[in-house]
Amino acid sequence: MLDFIFLTKCITSSQFLIILCFLQITDSLLIHLPSLKPLIVSSSFEVMDQGVPGCTFSNWAQTFTCTPQLSFHPSSEAEIRKILEFTQSRNERVKVVGKGHSPSDIACTDGFLIYTDKFNRLLNVDRKMGQVMVEAGMTLEQLNNELPQHGLALANLGAVSDISMGGMIGTGTHGSGIRHGMLATQVVKVRLMTAAGQVLELSNDMDNDEERDMFHAVQLHLGALGVLLTITLQCVKAFRLEMVQTPGTLTQVVDDLHNYLQCWEFFRFFWFPHTNSVALLQVKSTDKKVHVKHSWFWDRLVGFYLLEFLLWLSSFLPILVPWINRLFFFLLFSTPRHSVERSDRVFHFDCLFHQHVQDWAVPLEKAKIVLLQLQQWLDNNSVVRAHYPVEVRFVRRDSILLSPCYNQDTCFINVVMYRPYGKEVEREKYWKGYEAIMKSAGGRPHWAKAHSCNHKDIQQMFPELPRFLAIRQKLDPTGIFLNDYLQRTLIGPYDNMCAQ
Repeated sequence: MLDFIFLTKCITSSQFLIILCFLQITDSLLIHLPSLKPLIVSSSFEVMDQGVPGCTFSNWAQTFTCTPQLSFHPSSEAEIRKILEFTQSRNERVKVVGKGHSPSDIACTDGFLIYTDKFNRLLNVDRKMGQVMVEAGMTLEQLNNELPQHGLALANLGAVSDISMGGMIGTGTHGSGIRHGMLATQVVKVRLMTAAGQVLELSNDMDNDEERDMFHAVQLHLGALGVLLTITLQCVKAFRLEMVQTPGTLTQVVDDLHNYLQCWEFFRFFWFPHTNSVALLQVKSTDKKVHVKHSWFWDRLVGFYLLEFLLWLSSFLPILVPWINRLFFFLLFSTPRHSVERSDRVFHFDCLFHQHVQDWAVPLEKAKIVLLQLQQWLDNNSVVRAHYPVEVRFVRRDSILLSPCYNQDTCFINVVMYRPYGKEVEREKYWKGYEAIMKSAGGRPHWAKAHSCNHKDIQQMFPELPRFLAIRQKLDPTGIFLNDYLQRTLIGPYDNMCAQ
């Protein structure tokens, strides 16, 4: 009461009357609009309490970082819906991230960031249909460890298992084997929450063309369409793989590429730049017993620690790079190796340490000429140094709207420049020369990897981009799921957003 008397002495009578009127009007509004009370008083503060301010996100390669206003770790669909409502009420943007393995800035935002690490359950196993339903935050590694308990496995996998299922299909993760499509081709059904909080159930066998198009858009969604909730995957009976690793030459393997692709269900190879040497990784299903031989000395001491140290030295003396490539081909890949393991363990590949990476897809029929052009370009540009390996993989065509494999059997050519002990190395000339060769062959970039393409480049490379953008506009008309990456690659200048 004393406070009130003091307040009245500090203001004029007219100001006091205005304040009383304002309080009365506000009270009247809250009485007649009771639905505003939980939104203003409860929901916003509840969501804000769940969000953590000032947390810096960094991708696995530590090539991009951002500091969102708030970071969330929801564990339920209800919590995700509240975060989207809160985002809309604040006129902010929001991104969803899994494990952050993409070396690009695709997950970065200065708005809100949703982590899916607590949204990671295995929800259902249908042994009769051979299908599993998982929450989008579950990692491939977690799923690979669950499936054998049910006698199941995924038919094909990429090299990295520490990625979320939502991120896996969101960026176009692929394995290798011309009989198999990208990993998203194993998805049979999804549930997606739109910007408005509506949950869509989409599948490939829907009769409605518009909904089927939405499904093909969500199969490579780039985080632009909504929050992926659950994914239903078609599995196969658990199986083992036999891998035969043999040395060869680039000229020999590209001349006989058709036979390798037909003889081996899963085939890829590593080329060692500045040489003609390759390591062939030839893989097929088998009933043979598990047979694997690991060596800490060769796999870790030499293949990791010694390599990182020598690459660090080469950052000061780039002339060492060709010598390092030849040395490690001789030490680790010049002798044939043979192993039999559970399928997912054969697919897995250790990415070693932090790196910059590009991975472009070219039509399969152009694989030979592109690889030989890249080899010749490096030979003719002696100042350019390229780390090993150039990984070459093969993927079957599909009907996913933004897939690099849309309507074409594809050869992916992955180039890498490591960052030993976090040290940056010169890569710009290599990157530009590589991209120029890929573009001239009608190449399309891997969405998760580094590339310099803007929206005009993407328009020319991906024929179904207009259909994807129309779906994006319908599901997210205010653009709350956009960020600088999507603006730069899909939309174009900010003032063009509403026209898309």
